[in-house]
Amino acid sequence: MENFIPTGYKLKTIATNRVFDDEGWIIDDPQCDSPSLVRAMYEKKQIEPKPLSCGIYRFADWLPVRRTLKGSCAPVTYKSEKLAKKLGLNNLYITFNGYFPKIGATMKTCSFKETEAYSVCGRLAADCDKVLVVASAGNTARAFAKVCSDNGIPLLLSVPEDNLDALWFEEPLDECVKLIACRKGGDYFDAIHLSNLVLKSDRFLAEGGAKNIARRDGMGTTVLSATTFIGRIPDFYFQAVGSGTGAIAAWEANLRLMEDGRFGKNKMRLIVSQNDPFLPMYRAWKAGSRALPAYDDDQARTDAESINAKVLSNRKPPYGLAGGLYDALKDTDGDMLKATNAQAEAAQRLFLETEGVDIYSAAGVALHSLVESVQAGTVRPDDTVMLNITGGGEKMFQKDKRLWRLEPSLVFPLDPDPEKTLEKVSALFD
Repeated sequence: MENFIPTGYKLKTIATNRVFDDEGWIIDDPQCDSPSLVRAMYEKKQIEPKPLSCGIYRFADWLPVRRTLKGSCAPVTYKSEKLAKKLGLNNLYITFNGYFPKIGATMKTCSFKETEAYSVCGRLAADCDKVLVVASAGNTARAFAKVCSDNGIPLLLSVPEDNLDALWFEEPLDECVKLIACRKGGDYFDAIHLSNLVLKSDRFLAEGGAKNIARRDGMGTTVLSATTFIGRIPDFYFQAVGSGTGAIAAWEANLRLMEDGRFGKNKMRLIVSQNDPFLPMYRAWKAGSRALPAYDDDQARTDAESINAKVLSNRKPPYGLAGGLYDALKDTDGDMLKATNAQAEAAQRLFLETEGVDIYSAAGVALHSLVESVQAGTVRPDDTVMLNITGGGEKMFQKDKRLWRLEPSLVFPLDPDPEKTLEKVSALFD
């Protein structure tokens, strides 16, 4: 993008309402003693989307980025006909994040995690001399690996060994991208623990996960895509959740759109869902609790291994903190549903039959919840519905391609020695 001028913004701590300046990479408010997200408050109150050729940066008015990076694609929204007819809905809009050239969707990692990666890496200063660290269950790692490889940004990924099949690429990656893994039997939480050991060195920089405003506002472009396409804020928003970050981002984007004033004043009802039996947030929500229930480590790992949608297996999600998913669901009169592997698979087949493209398991979980909500009468025929397809088109993209896979440089036990871990990982970047 030529002549890019970053949008001005302040940071606001949700727990205390303190407003302050972003000094470059603030993840938490150092003056807040309770768990809380910080939120970007943009000076520009009415969004003006740029041309499609700008990729995700067409929504740069509401992205906390200092620069634009090459290769991005914005989420694509279209009005469904066949699936809508099957469900008896008159206003079903699909926001597709993946590879589906027929509608203009060209995300080569086939996942909406690209929206996070291009925003987070665009927030990094061009002269940053630290190694960005990202822990992931799979799709996020693939997205960050591609973006950092294409743009020469040093990156360390931490991924469970059981999830390494998600790290496929169209071509070999640049040497600036390195991968470490926690051994088989570990899950996303173990990958986070491993990355935290590395972050004890100032040489490395924590990406920050849900606490990073750039990650959330990048994901929020799904709602910006839908609303600017439809011309109004939807009545319902459907998405599967592992951390809930995407749904929090959707809520925050909704609040900005209300302030914009041109798209209505309604709050979308967030209907989010988990993959049964990995249900920590579902159980908390149904119990009316802000706190997550106790979850035995071994049982959590077993449940995470048993679900098809491995990306939905976050044991420590941003659920109960101020500005987290619990608050988002409460504020929007939302709900948390669940879907089994079999139910998600049936939904995936339904989408392929009606819309003509394969979708990921997580998107199948979301679609099942939409089907269930229609059958229950929660969603009515004339409601305006946004279905966030968070990943799809992988089979279409991979067809007749020879893929390259990123292999870990190091594999660690689930209880690694802190000093030796840091020493070995640091040596990868010497």
